[in-house]
Amino acid sequence: MAEGAAAPLAAPPAAPPARSPSRPSSLTLTGLAGVPMIAAGDDLADIAVRAAGESGVALARGDVLVFAQKIVSKAEGRAVSLSGVSPGPRAVELAAAVDKDPRLVELVLSESRSVLRARPGVLIVVHRSGAILANAGVDASNVGGGRVLLWPEDADASAARLRRRLGERLGLELGVVISDSVGRPWRMGTTGIAIGAAGLPGLVDLRDRPDLHGRPLRVSETALADEVAAAASLAMGEGDEGRPIVVARGVPYPRREGGAAELLRPAERDLFR
Repeated sequence: MAEGAAAPLAAPPAAPPARSPSRPSSLTLTGLAGVPMIAAGDDLADIAVRAAGESGVALARGDVLVFAQKIVSKAEGRAVSLSGVSPGPRAVELAAAVDKDPRLVELVLSESRSVLRARPGVLIVVHRSGAILANAGVDASNVGGGRVLLWPEDADASAARLRRRLGERLGLELGVVISDSVGRPWRMGTTGIAIGAAGLPGLVDLRDRPDLHGRPLRVSETALADEVAAAASLAMGEGDEGRPIVVARGVPYPRREGGAAELLRPAERDLFR
């Protein structure tokens, strides 16, 4: 460059890519107080509305109510007394291998499509819904009286009924998630997952959306209903806290009809089954 010549102007920095439409930047979780012990036939929508009032929560459009599986199962009469269960030969044989009550194993088999893993203390099955978990979700905790609870017959349908009833009661568009705590491959401990959902996506497809640098996402899918369930489990607790209904406010992503069935990986795409 000749002495005294003006230096060329530097190219301005590239503008950042356009961001996705504005979404809530905060998520609040409120465990509702005043939820009574649930019995078969109870109206969970009415109970949730009353509990929200007692907790000082004014339910609003877009809120997601998360119900613990146990209270949904209790309300739907899914409690079974072990004293009335007669185990068959397969249950007796399997019970010896896994060191479990043959009556419990009979119920697990009745709720399952197939058994994937069986060893002392562990019985992993494919539930009738397609979910893979221990003991088909059959659980004795927080039940009592020699009874166990089974999952709802169809948890997505249960969520849809709760959402419809809440809409009739309040005149609001709400989301509903039914959650349970399960273990996971490769990871210790349990976490909440959605076994039923209505009024929000179970799975959100983010493919082709830009990242911070404008590159399109290629494989990203978000298990939205599971993330809501896991977050709500922090407010519910796992023991004697007695907060089985949680209001999640600020859940991102547009609402649409959806269900937890979207989260089930097809067997032909499962590398570990």
